[in-house]
Amino acid sequence: MQSDTSTKAHRLRLGAELAILFFALPIGLFFVRREFSRLIIPVLLIAAAAGTMVLLRDPTFDRRRFGMGSRNRGRSLRRCLLLFLVGGTAVSLLTAWLRPDLLFRLPRENPSLWIAVLLLYPLLSVYPQEVIFRALLEHRYRSVLSTTLAFVITSGVTFGLAHLFFANPLAPTMALVGGLMFAYTYHETGSTLMASLEHALWGDLLFTIGLGWYFYGGSVRV
Repeated sequence: MQSDTSTKAHRLRLGAELAILFFALPIGLFFVRREFSRLIIPVLLIAAAAGTMVLLRDPTFDRRRFGMGSRNRGRSLRRCLLLFLVGGTAVSLLTAWLRPDLLFRLPRENPSLWIAVLLLYPLLSVYPQEVIFRALLEHRYRSVLSTTLAFVITSGVTFGLAHLFFANPLAPTMALVGGLMFAYTYHETGSTLMASLEHALWGDLLFTIGLGWYFYGGSVRV
């Protein structure tokens, strides 16, 4: 009886922590978006480092998950590439139709910055986000998110909320869809790197075709 009570109390604490860190905090950042937009990368790196430490101190966490994981890598890679080929083509065509003014703006106007973004974005933004929204979320809150569906949906929704501060409807909407995809890839492979690869492909595409403007701190509306 005491054990059941302790387990329920532990789950309640984790549920409250999840609600505060992954739901309330991102919503709160929307109201201080002008200040936060200048600190995105430092805050992200600090949060990812903290999440990494939490996972490393947990003896039940499989550290292979920080790398290539241990299952379904080939099948998952084929699925991710096919989805990227089809979906990326569709998104590019839609951008050309709806926002031709943004199409390839960054590589056309500032090719050096574009190359820097392609190289640094996966390292400074993508991988840290995957540590937080996939590895940490699935492992630390596994007693609260007890099914695959619960994890994938929660990961996608919280990832979308984390993009609210950009103050435009496209950023959180696309982040929600992307978060669902990346969460499924992470769950399928147990690999932060695989989820990061998929995330980086989509992110670099968006910055290349012009939609990266909606995900850039300097574009935050105040």
